[in-house]
Amino acid sequence: MDNHLYDYSAIVDRPALQWPDGKRVAFYVGLNIEHYQVDKPSTSIFGGTAGLQPDPLNYGWRDYGLRVGIWRMIAALDRHGIRASAIINSDVCSRYPQVIKAGIERGWAWVAHGQDNSTFQSGMSREEETAYLKNVVSTIEAHTGCKPQGWLGPALTETSNTPEVLAKLGLNYVLDWCSDDQPFDLNVDGMMSVPYSIEVNDVTLFSGRNLRGKDFLQVVKDQYEQLSKDAADSGRVMALCLHPFIINQPFRHKYLEMALEFITAQPDAWITTSDDIAAHYRAANPRLLPAESTAQGSGSVV
Repeated sequence: MDNHLYDYSAIVDRPALQWPDGKRVAFYVGLNIEHYQVDKPSTSIFGGTAGLQPDPLNYGWRDYGLRVGIWRMIAALDRHGIRASAIINSDVCSRYPQVIKAGIERGWAWVAHGQDNSTFQSGMSREEETAYLKNVVSTIEAHTGCKPQGWLGPALTETSNTPEVLAKLGLNYVLDWCSDDQPFDLNVDGMMSVPYSIEVNDVTLFSGRNLRGKDFLQVVKDQYEQLSKDAADSGRVMALCLHPFIINQPFRHKYLEMALEFITAQPDAWITTSDDIAAHYRAANPRLLPAESTAQGSGSVV
């Protein structure tokens, strides 16, 4: 079937996108803070034990992130003056309150990321998904004091109803569709896509391709330099997508520090959050009312 969620748009045909102060690249750290159920398989470093209950090898590897890795991450972000876009499962709120407290103190942006990283909405009816997402959003708001504006599905998953349900709950962007270097409107009233990355992502780079820390640093530099070049006439977005159980392993962490040092030294970088990128895009590109969009022949508004 055709994808009705958004329309095709060639990046060379769009009006120029301007970031604050003439910056070329809007950069944010997408910090995935996740809870995993002990009796379900998930992201694994060794697939041979992934189906066991319990699976100490893989569960313990993931659990390192919130016991140890996140605190290295926080120290690194503090050193480089970066506010995280904290992509959190709602179960994180009650299970790891120290992490939530640290994020509140630092003014992180909070992005909803499902209940846990072992539960997907696939197979849920619209009514079931609405109740599920309402609980996720309200739980995060209750514990952080901020209603999430954005969404990333666990493993970037959605149903065909997810964006519309999220919009009705008051969210205004999703990160799931990694199809662009700029934000773009979805054919759902009030909803847009903000760029995320499955390529510049430590799960893909280290678990999927077994890159070295030096390779990660080079990937970050190459990604930024190309986007900055592309942005000579119209701004771009760079997402650095990270998981503390991977990038904050001791032998990798110094390369993250070097990558952040490189990015923050770039004079044309807007160091920001996914929330602020969405807000800036919307202010510069007001959403047409349904009657206006119909009159101008744009995509349908759901």
